[in-house]
Amino acid sequence: MKRKIFSITILMISLVVVVLFTTITFAQTYPSRTVQFVIPGTPGSIIDITGRVMAEELGKILGQPFIPVNKPGGGFTVGTEFVAKSKNDGYTLSYTNNPAIVYSRILNPEGVHYDPDKDLEPLGIHLFFAHAIAVQSSAPWKTFTELIDYVKKNPGKVSVSTPGIGTTTHFHLEIIQALTGTKFNHVPFKSGEAVITALLGGHVDMTFDAISKIAPHVESGKMRMLLVSIKSPLFPNIPTITELGYKQELPASWFGMYGPAGLPESVKKVLIPAIEKAAKNPEAKAKLERMHFVIQYKSPDEQRKLVQEEYETALAIAKEVGLRK
Repeated sequence: MKRKIFSITILMISLVVVVLFTTITFAQTYPSRTVQFVIPGTPGSIIDITGRVMAEELGKILGQPFIPVNKPGGGFTVGTEFVAKSKNDGYTLSYTNNPAIVYSRILNPEGVHYDPDKDLEPLGIHLFFAHAIAVQSSAPWKTFTELIDYVKKNPGKVSVSTPGIGTTTHFHLEIIQALTGTKFNHVPFKSGEAVITALLGGHVDMTFDAISKIAPHVESGKMRMLLVSIKSPLFPNIPTITELGYKQELPASWFGMYGPAGLPESVKKVLIPAIEKAAKNPEAKAKLERMHFVIQYKSPDEQRKLVQEEYETALAIAKEVGLRK
Protein backbone atom coordinates (compact mmCIF):
# COMPACT_ATOMS: atom_id res chain seq x y z
CA MET A 1 0.00 0.00 0.00
CA LYS A 2 2.79 2.40 0.95
CA ARG A 3 4.53 1.62 -2.33
CA LYS A 4 1.31 2.37 -4.26
CA ILE A 5 0.84 5.73 -2.45
CA PHE A 6 4.48 6.58 -3.08
CA SER A 7 4.08 5.80 -6.81
CA ILE A 8 0.96 7.95 -7.08
CA THR A 9 2.73 10.80 -5.28
CA ILE A 10 5.71 10.59 -7.64
CA LEU A 11 3.34 10.57 -10.64
CA MET A 12 1.50 13.69 -9.42
CA ILE A 13 4.77 15.51 -8.78
CA SER A 14 5.96 14.54 -12.26
CA LEU A 15 2.79 15.92 -13.83
CA VAL A 16 3.17 19.21 -11.96
CA VAL A 17 6.80 19.46 -13.08
CA VAL A 18 5.82 18.79 -16.71
CA VAL A 19 3.12 21.51 -16.62
CA LEU A 20 5.50 24.03 -15.04
CA PHE A 21 8.28 23.13 -17.44
CA THR A 22 5.94 23.50 -20.43
CA THR A 23 4.78 26.94 -19.23
CA ILE A 24 8.31 28.16 -18.55
CA THR A 25 9.60 26.75 -21.83
CA PHE A 26 6.81 28.48 -23.77
CA ALA A 27 7.63 31.81 -22.13
CA GLN A 28 11.34 31.39 -22.76
CA THR A 29 11.09 30.17 -26.36
CA TYR A 30 8.64 32.69 -27.83
CA PRO A 31 8.98 33.17 -30.69
CA SER A 32 9.83 29.60 -31.70
CA ARG A 33 8.93 30.16 -35.36
CA THR A 34 8.38 32.85 -37.97
CA VAL A 35 6.15 35.80 -37.01
CA GLN A 36 3.80 37.31 -39.58
CA PHE A 37 4.39 41.08 -39.46
CA VAL A 38 1.41 42.71 -41.16
CA ILE A 39 1.92 46.16 -42.68
CA PRO A 40 -1.37 47.75 -43.87
CA GLY A 41 0.28 49.85 -46.60
CA THR A 42 1.61 49.23 -50.08
CA PRO A 43 5.23 48.19 -50.74
CA GLY A 44 7.44 51.28 -50.79
CA SER A 45 5.09 53.40 -48.69
CA ILE A 46 6.51 55.05 -45.59
CA ILE A 47 4.71 52.65 -43.27
CA ASP A 48 6.26 49.82 -45.26
CA ILE A 49 9.76 51.34 -45.06
CA THR A 50 9.67 52.01 -41.31
CA GLY A 51 7.82 48.75 -40.61
CA ARG A 52 10.52 46.73 -42.35
CA VAL A 53 13.16 48.44 -40.22
CA MET A 54 11.23 47.41 -37.09
CA ALA A 55 10.70 43.86 -38.39
CA GLU A 56 14.41 43.44 -39.09
CA GLU A 57 15.37 44.70 -35.63
CA LEU A 58 12.85 42.43 -33.89
CA GLY A 59 14.16 39.47 -35.86
CA LYS A 60 17.70 40.20 -34.68
CA ILE A 61 16.64 40.64 -31.05
CA LEU A 62 14.35 37.61 -30.79
CA GLY A 63 16.15 35.22 -33.10
CA GLN A 64 13.25 34.41 -35.42
CA PRO A 65 12.23 36.01 -38.74
CA PHE A 66 9.56 38.72 -38.58
CA ILE A 67 8.27 38.53 -42.13
CA PRO A 68 6.60 41.71 -43.50
CA VAL A 69 3.27 41.03 -45.21
CA ASN A 70 1.65 43.96 -47.03
CA LYS A 71 -2.15 44.18 -46.77
CA PRO A 72 -3.10 47.67 -48.00
CA GLY A 73 -6.53 49.21 -48.46
CA GLY A 74 -9.35 50.90 -46.62
CA GLY A 75 -7.22 53.71 -45.22
CA PHE A 76 -4.93 51.11 -43.56
CA THR A 77 -7.91 49.28 -42.03
CA VAL A 78 -7.77 46.11 -44.17
CA GLY A 79 -4.44 44.89 -42.79
CA THR A 80 -5.26 46.07 -39.29
CA GLU A 81 -8.58 44.20 -39.33
CA PHE A 82 -6.77 41.06 -40.49
CA VAL A 83 -4.62 41.14 -37.35
CA ALA A 84 -7.54 42.05 -35.08
CA LYS A 85 -9.30 38.86 -36.21
CA SER A 86 -6.21 36.62 -36.15
CA LYS A 87 -5.25 34.01 -33.56
CA ASN A 88 -3.89 35.73 -30.44
CA ASP A 89 -0.76 33.62 -30.05
CA GLY A 90 1.79 36.32 -30.88
CA TYR A 91 2.59 35.01 -34.36
CA THR A 92 0.48 37.57 -36.24
CA LEU A 93 1.25 41.19 -35.38
CA SER A 94 0.43 44.57 -36.88
CA TYR A 95 2.60 47.59 -37.54
CA THR A 96 -0.12 50.17 -38.04
CA ASN A 97 -0.97 53.84 -37.55
CA ASN A 98 -3.45 56.36 -36.18
CA PRO A 99 -5.62 56.41 -39.32
CA ALA A 100 -6.45 52.74 -38.71
CA ILE A 101 -6.85 53.20 -34.96
CA VAL A 102 -8.38 56.70 -34.70
CA TYR A 103 -9.37 58.54 -37.87
CA SER A 104 -11.03 55.89 -40.03
CA ARG A 105 -13.64 55.14 -37.39
CA ILE A 106 -14.49 58.85 -37.28
CA LEU A 107 -14.42 59.66 -41.00
CA ASN A 108 -15.42 56.27 -42.42
CA PRO A 109 -17.06 54.28 -39.57
CA GLU A 110 -18.95 51.96 -41.92
CA GLY A 111 -15.62 50.78 -43.34
CA VAL A 112 -14.12 49.78 -39.99
CA HIS A 113 -15.18 46.27 -38.95
CA TYR A 114 -13.24 46.02 -35.69
CA ASP A 115 -13.06 47.90 -32.40
CA PRO A 116 -9.46 49.08 -31.86
CA ASP A 117 -10.07 49.37 -28.11
CA LYS A 118 -11.45 45.85 -27.70
CA ASP A 119 -9.99 43.81 -30.56
CA LEU A 120 -6.36 44.95 -30.50
CA GLU A 121 -3.57 44.80 -27.92
CA PRO A 122 -1.26 47.87 -27.90
CA LEU A 123 2.42 46.90 -27.82
CA GLY A 124 4.18 50.27 -28.13
CA ILE A 125 4.47 53.30 -30.42
CA HIS A 126 7.56 53.46 -32.61
CA LEU A 127 7.72 56.99 -34.05
CA PHE A 128 5.97 60.24 -35.01
CA PHE A 129 6.19 62.31 -38.18
CA ALA A 130 4.87 65.41 -39.93
CA HIS A 131 2.77 65.73 -43.07
CA ALA A 132 3.14 68.50 -45.61
CA ILE A 133 1.19 70.18 -48.38
CA ALA A 134 3.25 70.45 -51.54
CA VAL A 135 2.79 71.60 -55.13
CA GLN A 136 4.99 71.41 -58.20
CA SER A 137 7.74 74.03 -58.22
CA SER A 138 6.12 75.48 -61.37
CA ALA A 139 2.76 75.99 -59.62
CA PRO A 140 1.55 79.60 -59.32
CA TRP A 141 1.13 79.44 -55.53
CA LYS A 142 4.20 80.44 -53.57
CA THR A 143 2.55 80.30 -50.13
CA PHE A 144 -0.31 78.50 -48.41
CA THR A 145 -2.20 81.82 -48.19
CA GLU A 146 -1.98 82.27 -51.96
CA LEU A 147 -3.27 78.73 -52.45
CA ILE A 148 -6.23 79.30 -50.14
CA ASP A 149 -7.09 82.61 -51.83
CA TYR A 150 -7.18 80.82 -55.19
CA VAL A 151 -9.30 77.89 -53.95
CA LYS A 152 -11.83 80.26 -52.38
CA LYS A 153 -12.34 81.83 -55.80
CA ASN A 154 -12.23 78.47 -57.62
CA PRO A 155 -13.93 75.86 -55.40
CA GLY A 156 -13.34 72.23 -56.38
CA LYS A 157 -10.79 73.07 -59.08
CA VAL A 158 -7.62 72.26 -57.15
CA SER A 159 -7.14 68.48 -56.89
CA VAL A 160 -5.18 67.02 -53.98
CA SER A 161 -3.82 63.50 -53.54
CA THR A 162 -3.77 61.78 -50.13
CA PRO A 163 -2.98 58.19 -49.02
CA GLY A 164 -6.69 57.41 -48.75
CA ILE A 165 -10.10 57.88 -47.16
CA GLY A 166 -9.91 57.98 -43.36
CA THR A 167 -6.18 58.71 -43.26
CA THR A 168 -4.60 61.43 -41.16
CA THR A 169 -4.13 63.71 -44.16
CA HIS A 170 -7.75 63.21 -45.18
CA PHE A 171 -8.68 64.37 -41.68
CA HIS A 172 -6.22 67.29 -42.01
CA LEU A 173 -7.76 68.24 -45.35
CA GLU A 174 -11.26 68.28 -43.88
CA ILE A 175 -10.06 70.51 -41.03
CA ILE A 176 -8.35 72.90 -43.45
CA GLN A 177 -11.47 73.15 -45.62
CA ALA A 178 -13.59 73.89 -42.56
CA LEU A 179 -11.13 76.45 -41.15
CA THR A 180 -10.59 78.28 -44.43
CA GLY A 181 -14.02 77.95 -46.04
CA THR A 182 -12.55 76.23 -49.10
CA LYS A 183 -13.37 73.15 -51.18
CA PHE A 184 -10.63 70.99 -52.70
CA ASN A 185 -11.10 68.05 -55.07
CA HIS A 186 -9.90 65.13 -52.93
CA VAL A 187 -8.19 62.29 -54.85
CA PRO A 188 -7.54 59.41 -52.41
CA PHE A 189 -5.00 56.67 -53.17
CA LYS A 190 -4.03 53.45 -51.36
CA SER A 191 -0.87 54.97 -49.87
CA GLY A 192 2.50 54.27 -51.50
CA GLU A 193 4.41 56.38 -54.00
CA ALA A 194 1.38 56.91 -56.25
CA VAL A 195 0.35 59.80 -54.01
CA ILE A 196 3.57 61.60 -54.93
CA THR A 197 3.89 60.50 -58.55
CA ALA A 198 0.39 61.81 -59.21
CA LEU A 199 1.67 65.30 -58.45
CA LEU A 200 4.99 64.88 -60.26
CA GLY A 201 3.10 63.64 -63.32
CA GLY A 202 0.68 66.57 -63.26
CA HIS A 203 -2.36 64.37 -62.54
CA VAL A 204 -3.20 66.41 -59.43
CA ASP A 205 -2.40 69.99 -58.45
CA MET A 206 -1.32 69.34 -54.88
CA THR A 207 -0.35 66.50 -52.55
CA PHE A 208 -0.83 66.09 -48.83
CA ASP A 209 1.49 63.37 -47.60
CA ALA A 210 4.33 62.50 -45.23
CA ILE A 211 7.15 65.04 -45.18
CA SER A 212 9.67 62.20 -45.55
CA LYS A 213 8.26 61.44 -49.03
CA ILE A 214 8.00 65.07 -50.09
CA ALA A 215 11.37 66.34 -48.79
CA PRO A 216 13.60 64.72 -51.46
CA HIS A 217 11.54 66.31 -54.23
CA VAL A 218 11.67 69.70 -52.51
CA GLU A 219 15.45 69.38 -52.18
CA SER A 220 15.75 68.43 -55.87
CA GLY A 221 13.70 71.48 -56.88
CA LYS A 222 10.71 69.57 -58.26
CA MET A 223 8.27 70.50 -55.49
CA ARG A 224 7.47 73.43 -53.25
CA MET A 225 6.28 72.87 -49.67
CA LEU A 226 3.55 75.24 -48.46
CA LEU A 227 2.50 73.92 -45.04
CA VAL A 228 3.58 71.35 -42.43
CA SER A 229 1.33 69.68 -39.85
CA ILE A 230 3.99 69.97 -37.12
CA LYS A 231 7.17 72.04 -37.17
CA SER A 232 10.10 70.49 -38.99
CA PRO A 233 13.65 71.43 -37.89
CA LEU A 234 14.88 70.71 -41.41
CA PHE A 235 12.35 73.10 -42.96
CA PRO A 236 12.05 75.85 -40.34
CA ASN A 237 10.65 78.42 -42.79
CA ILE A 238 7.61 76.32 -43.72
CA PRO A 239 4.71 77.35 -41.44
CA THR A 240 2.21 75.30 -39.50
CA ILE A 241 -1.43 76.28 -39.77
CA THR A 242 -1.47 77.84 -36.29
CA GLU A 243 1.50 80.02 -37.24
CA LEU A 244 -0.73 81.45 -39.96
CA GLY A 245 -3.32 82.51 -37.40
CA TYR A 246 -5.71 79.56 -37.41
CA LYS A 247 -6.73 78.21 -34.00
CA GLN A 248 -6.90 74.46 -34.72
CA GLU A 249 -3.68 72.42 -34.87
CA LEU A 250 -3.23 69.46 -37.22
CA PRO A 251 -2.52 66.21 -35.31
CA ALA A 252 0.82 64.42 -35.72
CA SER A 253 0.94 60.93 -37.19
CA TRP A 254 2.46 57.86 -35.58
CA PHE A 255 3.28 54.24 -36.28
CA GLY A 256 2.95 51.59 -33.59
CA MET A 257 2.67 47.90 -32.85
CA TYR A 258 -0.48 45.91 -32.10
CA GLY A 259 -1.47 42.30 -31.68
CA PRO A 260 -4.86 40.62 -31.42
CA ALA A 261 -6.55 41.25 -28.06
CA GLY A 262 -5.83 38.66 -25.40
CA LEU A 263 -2.17 37.99 -26.15
CA PRO A 264 -0.72 35.68 -23.47
CA GLU A 265 1.24 37.46 -20.74
CA SER A 266 4.17 35.17 -21.49
CA VAL A 267 4.27 36.55 -25.05
CA LYS A 268 3.91 40.18 -23.99
CA LYS A 269 6.74 39.81 -21.46
CA VAL A 270 9.06 38.89 -24.32
CA LEU A 271 7.62 41.05 -27.08
CA ILE A 272 7.12 44.44 -25.41
CA PRO A 273 10.74 44.85 -24.17
CA ALA A 274 11.96 43.71 -27.59
CA ILE A 275 9.84 46.37 -29.33
CA GLU A 276 11.21 49.06 -27.02
CA LYS A 277 14.78 47.88 -27.65
CA ALA A 278 14.19 47.81 -31.43
CA ALA A 279 12.67 51.31 -31.41
CA LYS A 280 15.60 52.72 -29.46
CA ASN A 281 18.36 50.99 -31.44
CA PRO A 282 20.83 53.85 -32.18
CA GLU A 283 21.70 52.70 -35.70
CA ALA A 284 18.09 52.20 -36.81
CA LYS A 285 17.07 55.40 -35.02
CA ALA A 286 19.69 57.45 -36.88
CA LYS A 287 18.64 55.90 -40.19
CA LEU A 288 15.00 56.87 -39.70
CA GLU A 289 15.78 60.34 -38.35
CA ARG A 290 17.60 61.08 -41.61
CA MET A 291 14.25 60.37 -43.29
CA HIS A 292 12.52 63.09 -41.21
CA PHE A 293 10.93 60.76 -38.62
CA VAL A 294 10.88 61.57 -34.91
CA ILE A 295 11.76 58.42 -32.99
CA GLN A 296 9.78 58.57 -29.77
CA TYR A 297 8.93 55.25 -28.17
CA LYS A 298 5.81 55.06 -26.02
CA SER A 299 4.86 52.10 -23.82
CA PRO A 300 1.58 50.20 -24.31
CA ASP A 301 0.00 52.11 -21.40
CA GLU A 302 1.11 55.45 -22.90
CA GLN A 303 -0.11 54.26 -26.29
CA ARG A 304 -3.54 53.38 -24.91
CA LYS A 305 -3.84 56.79 -23.23
CA LEU A 306 -2.66 58.64 -26.36
CA VAL A 307 -5.21 56.83 -28.55
CA GLN A 308 -8.06 57.62 -26.17
CA GLU A 309 -7.13 61.31 -25.96
CA GLU A 310 -6.57 61.56 -29.72
CA TYR A 311 -9.88 59.90 -30.52
CA GLU A 312 -11.82 62.19 -28.17
CA THR A 313 -10.09 65.28 -29.59
CA ALA A 314 -10.57 64.20 -33.21
CA LEU A 315 -14.23 63.32 -32.66
CA ALA A 316 -14.86 66.72 -31.07
CA ILE A 317 -13.16 68.44 -34.03
CA ALA A 318 -15.14 66.34 -36.49
CA LYS A 319 -18.41 67.37 -34.84
CA GLU A 320 -17.32 71.00 -34.65
CA VAL A 321 -16.50 71.22 -38.37
CA GLY A 322 -19.52 69.20 -39.44
CA LEU A 323 -17.91 65.86 -40.31
CA ARG A 324 -19.90 64.00 -37.68
CA LYS A 325 -23.22 64.67 -35.97
